[in-house]
Amino acid sequence: MSTATRRSPLTDWTLLVPVAALVALVLSWGRDLPGALVGVVALCLAGAVLAAVHHAEVVAHRVGEPFGSLVLAVAVTVIEVALIVTLMADGGDKTASLARDTVFAAVMITCNGIVGLSLLVGALRNRVAVFNAEGSGAALATVATLATLSLVLPTFTTSKPGPEFSSAQLTFAAVASLALYGLFIAVQTVRHRDYFLPVATPNAPDGDDEHAEPPTARAALTSLGLLLVALVAVVGNAKAVSPTIEKGVADAGLPHAVVGVIIALLVLAPETLAAVRAARRDRVQTSLNLGYGSAIASIGLTIPAIALASIWLKGPLLLGLGPTHMVLLTLTVVVGALTLVPGRATLLQGGVHLVLLAAYLFLAVSP
Repeated sequence: MSTATRRSPLTDWTLLVPVAALVALVLSWGRDLPGALVGVVALCLAGAVLAAVHHAEVVAHRVGEPFGSLVLAVAVTVIEVALIVTLMADGGDKTASLARDTVFAAVMITCNGIVGLSLLVGALRNRVAVFNAEGSGAALATVATLATLSLVLPTFTTSKPGPEFSSAQLTFAAVASLALYGLFIAVQTVRHRDYFLPVATPNAPDGDDEHAEPPTARAALTSLGLLLVALVAVVGNAKAVSPTIEKGVADAGLPHAVVGVIIALLVLAPETLAAVRAARRDRVQTSLNLGYGSAIASIGLTIPAIALASIWLKGPLLLGLGPTHMVLLTLTVVVGALTLVPGRATLLQGGVHLVLLAAYLFLAVSP
């Protein structure tokens, strides 16, 4: 039985680790850390990731699917957006492409990394991973539309030179992103909620954890609060260790964009672990909800936030992708569609998505 399905009180580590990680964040914020303290902060970050997964599972078991995966995806994305806006406000022109790089990294990690790893784990367990093609296909279509409107079109528009939107175009992209995100949430949680529920399998007879009593409302609310604390600690500590990461990347002679990839990997670690654990319990649909839901939230919330922040942020805002990344995005959408249409996937489909992620990571290091 998973930790999310126990009625017992919160264990000590799930309570203490998020608090300790938050204390480490407060003490290290805005300071240059020596190597030993960077290691301590990194350990706190790893512990906060594990605690976030635990509390997300408690909340998910209380509210059920697809609300559970939605809670984690939205919480991570809101904090990630706040981090992006903060970095852009402090960074000047050198952060002009930060929003684009972070959002695209999130899309590639979720749509290829989380999805591919979940399919691989699910197929290893049951030979074939089973999921709802209707819900997952709708989610992928939403990701493809949001990514094209926000990250591809700026490369081809002519109102402003370079991969930039004009003010009117950015406003349209922000409104369209919010509208699509709101529509997807309404479909996922109300009108067609059944499309996003786990599919029955021999090892998981139904979509709910029927053999475990849900946690009390008090326990769920406590876990929700600790989840938010853990996620703030994850993102904040990732920022705290970013100067060390930047220095290591520079010393290795790697492109600066690698820093954004590393930070995105750290920030998305809770969702990745939660998705893999769900796949191990034959709940691949929950894993796909986490992967595609995170991608949708990342674009649907980041672009409007950046559009609003651009009112006071100075300098250019580069959103358009380059040719290499556009090829990878196109291939991701095509492969994802072919994977989702049958509603069943084998090891091959999981492996293909992971190879696409590997290609993205390799080209980030060696463009």
